[in-house]
Amino acid sequence: MNLKTVFASLVALALVAGGCKKKDDPVIPNEEELITTFIYTLISHDHTDTVEMRFQDLDGEGGIAPIIIGGTLKAGTMYNCDIELLNEQANPAKDITKEVQAEAEEHQFFFAVANGLDAAVSYDDADQDSNPIGLKSVLNTNAISSGELTITLRHEPDKFAQGVANGDITNAGGETDIEVTFDVDII
Repeated sequence: MNLKTVFASLVALALVAGGCKKKDDPVIPNEEELITTFIYTLISHDHTDTVEMRFQDLDGEGGIAPIIIGGTLKAGTMYNCDIELLNEQANPAKDITKEVQAEAEEHQFFFAVANGLDAAVSYDDADQDSNPIGLKSVLNTNAISSGELTITLRHEPDKFAQGVANGDITNAGGETDIEVTFDVDII
């Protein structure tokens, strides 16, 4: 083999190796996780009442309708609440809650009480910048009533926008990772 052939082979090899990597390929820094199961566990402050509200959509968006189980709460009661998120399409099930906690600055839950439900929700956790997350919350029930509790998880909300730290989703922006509406009765 002569020097000209060796040189041509090296140039061709460099071009092939360099051509395998495209500069225009998108970089996905944090691909969205599938959330198939959303569990909202409420434990009364005196530990006499535990309620689990659940959303489950094992086949993901579309297809079979999700199963949504609301709850019945006691009037005039304070509940300590926890959210758990799972991807049950993975085997074993993947705990998405840990990822939301690890990326707390990029996530916030919003709680909306509607249609006559006499209750209020406040945050009981915060990220490193002291902005709310919502994996832990406190729900206070008032009078006997029925209505809806909608919980929305936003990815990359503007936590410094007006009202967002107080749970107002209006100016939050970001993208909705999951939104669930539970039917709730207060007795």
